[in-house]
Amino acid sequence: MKLEENLNQTVETLSAAIKGTETYNRYQAALAAVKLQPGLKEQIDRFRRENYLMQSTGDMAFERIEQFEREYSDFRENPLVSDFLAAELALCRMVQQINFNITEALDFE
Repeated sequence: MKLEENLNQTVETLSAAIKGTETYNRYQAALAAVKLQPGLKEQIDRFRRENYLMQSTGDMAFERIEQFEREYSDFRENPLVSDFLAAELALCRMVQQINFNITEALDFE
């Protein structure tokens, strides 16, 4: 039980460290700015959902990609949207790198 408590404390420490990074703070600021615009967060969520579905279902036909890019080109030019998506991507990459480092340290295959 003591080992599990230590692990939980370490996870809390790691979470606090992540929250102290510029990357996390940039994400939080971008998220707050997006939420100030009525309906914008929902539009971003719809964009991300459609993008995910297109990629995960293998619907990567050139015509479908072009249609998707045309449909969302003006939307993505909105500085709030582009800043949020960039900040979100940076945070995701940081978390992925942390996960990779933990997996490597554990010799997990």
